[in-house]
Amino acid sequence: MRKKKVGIMIHKDVMLEFGTKVKFYRSEKGLSQEQLGVLTNLSQTYISEVENGHRNISIINMYTLAQALDVKLVDLVNFE
Repeated sequence: MRKKKVGIMIHKDVMLEFGTKVKFYRSEKGLSQEQLGVLTNLSQTYISEVENGHRNISIINMYTLAQALDVKLVDLVNFE
């Protein structure tokens, strides 16, 4: 079986989809980016970059965001 090549555009789509989920759950909880930053020890700028699909986030920070948003990590990465 041949492996499919994953292009840069697909990576950008994944980052944007993840960021959209973070923004959705943050808004659902009534949190500002700054408040989420305080809860996660991540800067407001970092949160903004994640939400806008401009940051390739580590699994540790994904988990940290999921905990702060009181959702399962899978909820942030399930793009179906």
